[in-house]
Amino acid sequence: MRYRCRFTLSLPIGLACALCACGVHPARTVIPAPTVTPNSSRYPSIDPDLGEHLYPDEKPIAEKLSVVIEESVRKQYAAGSARRDAHPKAHGCVKAEFHVVDTLPATLTKGMFLPGKTYQAWIRFSNGSADPTHADIKRDARGMAIKVLGVPGRKLLEDEVDATTQDFIMINHPVFFATDPARYLSFMDDANSDHFYRKLLIPFDLGVRGTVIALKTRSSRISNPLQARYWSMVPYQLGSGEGRQAVKYSARGCSARTDPLPKNPGHDYLRDALRSTLQSGDACMEFLVQPRTSDRMDVEDSRMEWKEAEAPFYKLATIRVPPQTFDTPEQNTFCENLSFTPWHALPEHKPLGVTNRLRKVIYDHISRVRHEMNGAARQEP
Repeated sequence: MRYRCRFTLSLPIGLACALCACGVHPARTVIPAPTVTPNSSRYPSIDPDLGEHLYPDEKPIAEKLSVVIEESVRKQYAAGSARRDAHPKAHGCVKAEFHVVDTLPATLTKGMFLPGKTYQAWIRFSNGSADPTHADIKRDARGMAIKVLGVPGRKLLEDEVDATTQDFIMINHPVFFATDPARYLSFMDDANSDHFYRKLLIPFDLGVRGTVIALKTRSSRISNPLQARYWSMVPYQLGSGEGRQAVKYSARGCSARTDPLPKNPGHDYLRDALRSTLQSGDACMEFLVQPRTSDRMDVEDSRMEWKEAEAPFYKLATIRVPPQTFDTPEQNTFCENLSFTPWHALPEHKPLGVTNRLRKVIYDHISRVRHEMNGAARQEP
């Protein structure tokens, strides 16, 4: 059911302008028909004991969302130049070390989180806007995607069970703006429509709560990707068997100090800030975990923030980003060809909730579309 008479006309128009970078693109004369079939045959199972439940028609909606987003990507990009549908503008992919703290309680010593263990990793920092030409000074969501390397054990993705990577995907806002699959499909249909009047329906698709979250998510400016705080937004399983629990993740700079915004920021000043920081020395971030402390902390409602006063975060690892030169044509191409998904994961770190279940189908589908359009091999490092 849609909300009625809750918004002035200015709010739908303003929200359409703010959010529809995901759907307002000049149409190409010919849009190639989809050639990649969504793979939803192995849709994730749910864990009722951790509070998961399926929404009506969740699996077919995931397929429909995949096709809607594929059509948007094919409309926006020509063959050979396809980018991600969201977060297409990277500030850079950097090499990092992921060092699990030396002492952890048994409740957190699960999966890849082995006390004292050090992994190599890649980290991709990005803007959230679907417009890859988006100026960094414009308000936007900011992303941090971590790909940890050398993680043994069979993984959850059926086509990549032998991969040795574990991904963590975060943005600089603690919650996501949509949770009901049907409403999210309506949002994506309207956002990707070529008719502006359809975009005026976006606030009704999202509802009051979702609209407020969407506006807050896209409202930030940051001075340096290494100094922002990021959240997983949605929950994950930690552990297996009777001792498993629901958790969320976060990352932040080791120091609370942040640089001021530049007085005359360049179009790509966040890439410049990342480059400058890593030319002068290394950078340090903390990787945190937030165990759920009450069943009231819903694993299905992606819009619900687990308040830190009730569920504190604990340090799991230190991320060290050493001095490096990352802004090279070769590394930028490598960065573009990487695929990140929360389902690059050990069973002990299984993604939970509807948003993550949809992600399994959508992320895999759009990654295959992008690599097929670009004639690029799709493989884990």
